[in-house]
Amino acid sequence: MDGKFLTQEDLLQFRVQLIEQLKVLLKQPEPVKKEWLKSAEVRKLLGVSHGTLQNLRINGLLPYSKVGGLIFYKYDDLVKLLEGDRKSGQGNG
Repeated sequence: MDGKFLTQEDLLQFRVQLIEQLKVLLKQPEPVKKEWLKSAEVRKLLGVSHGTLQNLRINGLLPYSKVGGLIFYKYDDLVKLLEGDRKSGQGNG
């Protein structure tokens, strides 16, 4: 053995560093891994209201599938919608 010991100060410092790293990880948005998203997830991703999402559906700008009472959107269709906005110059970015 090396003869090194952990002190309370070492443990306290480790705890502080661990908490700071966890805070950073928890603030990072989780990447979308699902192929199909529910309306609430789409509204959160796009930052739009329920009415705006409904208008995107009604106007045929965002394809969707309805199963029972739930509406699902394909993630790739969201990307296409956003890329179409960028290419046409209508978006803000």
